[in-house]
Amino acid sequence: MLSLAVRKSRVGGASLECRRRLVFYSPVFHHVRLASTNTATAQNEGEQGWLSKGVTAIKSQMVRGIGAKKGSLSATSPTWTNAIASAETLVHPKGGSVINPRELLGQDLKLLTDNIRRLLGSGHPVLTTISNYYFHAGGKHVRPLIVLLIAQATSIAPKLGGAGQENVNNLPVDQPTIPSREITFGAHVESRNTYTAPAADLSILPTQRRLAEITEMIHTASLLHDDVIDLAMTRRAQSSANAEFGNKMAILAGDFLLARASVALARLRNVEVVELLATVISNLVEGEFMQLRNSALNEEKGWLYHAKGMLKASDNDTLNGKFQYYIEKTYLKTASLIAKSCQAAAVLGGCRPEIVDAAYSYGKNLGLAFQLVDDMLDFTVSADEFGKPVNADLKLGLATAPVLYAAEQFEDLHPLIERNFGNEGDVEKALSLVLQSDGLSRTRALAESYCQQAIEAISALPPSNAQTALIQLTEAVLTRKK
Repeated sequence: MLSLAVRKSRVGGASLECRRRLVFYSPVFHHVRLASTNTATAQNEGEQGWLSKGVTAIKSQMVRGIGAKKGSLSATSPTWTNAIASAETLVHPKGGSVINPRELLGQDLKLLTDNIRRLLGSGHPVLTTISNYYFHAGGKHVRPLIVLLIAQATSIAPKLGGAGQENVNNLPVDQPTIPSREITFGAHVESRNTYTAPAADLSILPTQRRLAEITEMIHTASLLHDDVIDLAMTRRAQSSANAEFGNKMAILAGDFLLARASVALARLRNVEVVELLATVISNLVEGEFMQLRNSALNEEKGWLYHAKGMLKASDNDTLNGKFQYYIEKTYLKTASLIAKSCQAAAVLGGCRPEIVDAAYSYGKNLGLAFQLVDDMLDFTVSADEFGKPVNADLKLGLATAPVLYAAEQFEDLHPLIERNFGNEGDVEKALSLVLQSDGLSRTRALAESYCQQAIEAISALPPSNAQTALIQLTEAVLTRKK
């Protein structure tokens, strides 16, 4: 069972505090049956095409069942690239019948990178260059896109009310809380005006736009650190930052990104949001430690291997225990940032508790589905398509969902998993067994069930173009190639 996240709200003047933690009790393999049930229901309801602007609701048809061929989405379902392209049009639509989220949020996303670069200015040109390295490399900016869509979708949802809510959320997001006492040298003079926002759109608050930027900064910092830990040589079809500048510089640049993100977060002046995003950073580290516990890298660090009892892996010697461990690690490393950023966007919008919960649930389930598809793509696409090396998890000694499912069919995989695919020929043998098994189709079915839960969560919001775009993005997760 997945829990909800930490949040505090005001209801009728009384303080309501809900502290919820991710816990996995029930066996995870029942998700496949759940996916079959959901799919059968969807097929009975029939397929529906994309809806034009102004439509009041959308019912999502999920992908066909477990026995369907890989890639057998409805003919009307979007590709990942098209859904992302569509998602950007929603703030300033250009006309036409198809909702395009990137056009809806086009001006916001254009300014996002500019605002981040202002936040990352430093007195050391090399630090500035490395910190901005992955931003210059481009990227889909999926996480800030989702945050902005949540902000817009919840803007018409019921609010908590209360005096001063709107004024608090519209304070300048670049105004220091304390006077600066820094000694500046030459170019190291941080601009007081570090924030630019579209003038026309009022459905997204300045604090919510800044939150989207903070989310992308935290994500990029995690990429810098992950690439060092994973010994990655490429990222986004170019040399990784650690390959280009060295491990020490890449680590320091990641630390700098987190520091600047923390300053920007503090200036939002919302204690609950600060706590949410601070726990995200903690979750990222916890998730990385959990991954290292099951990585071939732990053999190089005896203290980490022998300290495994201090990490959460009480029944990690069983396949079911390994899968639960894998799902929790996936939440901490991937889904937590999306989930709590969505939750924070709703909190900043002054939404009621049930809307805040819906935003969190949407982000959590979308994040889990996203990573499951990512782990599946590691076996099914080329490095050129993926934008990074393939079979990387096996080479790192990691048993992801396709491998764990395959191990139910092929006992030969068990010793390979236990030794982190460390012997010569282990990676090739594991790859062959996974492709022979139903591991990929079962992973896809589990991702489908999480997508369905995400759609159900977002359906609690009032109908809007932004809500429709979020549903489109969720469906398109299953068709993405990178």
